[in-house]
Amino acid sequence: MLDLGHVDLEEIVGALADQSAYEYRWLIDPHTGEIIFWTADTGIDGQNPVDLDELDHLVCIDPLPSHVWYQDMADFADKISDDAAGRRLARAIDGRGAFGRFKAELHAGYPHLIPTWHAFRDNRAHRRAVEWLADQSLIDQGTASHYLATHPDTELP
Repeated sequence: MLDLGHVDLEEIVGALADQSAYEYRWLIDPHTGEIIFWTADTGIDGQNPVDLDELDHLVCIDPLPSHVWYQDMADFADKISDDAAGRRLARAIDGRGAFGRFKAELHAGYPHLIPTWHAFRDNRAHRRAVEWLADQSLIDQGTASHYLATHPDTELP
């Protein structure tokens, strides 16, 4: 089992959120918690190609579907107390291009909410990373439960 204090949650969040379709993968060493970048052309050392199947001692970090990250925007728009801002942000995420429109609306119309959005989004992302680690049996359930209990959703104005 990994010690959660020695795991870089930001790197796991990045891997879980990576929606690009390139020929690379993010992996984690279950013994050290090190995050490793693999490509079909350069393997894990940046020079020697290696098949992903040969790296069975590492755990692949598959990205979460975009609808998971979309839900954060929807929940933020729904939970903020400024009804007008909530309605405009909710409209911004309707249809294709939701992520860009949400960001543009937030920055243009509600810049005072940007730090609150970042705290909300980042907290949820870290919670997902901890849940993912527990689901992969890389940390114990007790550690995950403690983290989740002490890191609830960020309070919104």
